[in-house]
Amino acid sequence: MQDISKTLSEMTIKERTSLLDTVADALEAVAEEAEDEGDARFVSNSMCVANTIRGMCGDLSPRDLAAAELLMEQGIMLVHQFSMRKHLSKLH
Repeated sequence: MQDISKTLSEMTIKERTSLLDTVADALEAVAEEAEDEGDARFVSNSMCVANTIRGMCGDLSPRDLAAAELLMEQGIMLVHQFSMRKHLSKLH
């Protein structure tokens, strides 16, 4: 049976922290790969978002949830961009 998705406000502190950590971990992994490829700007952007997300991992107030959601969306998009770029480069 598939779990129903929850919003950040519906999650427990432990669930939110785990999700934020997962996104930050993915960003750091992508930053490491980008560094291997010599893409300093992508490294900087990914690490900046990852560090900001890590700074929000505590007990978020309701007004901070919107900012956390936006940062996670941006982080996920950065990971996706990098993944697509690598995929496309393998096709050429």
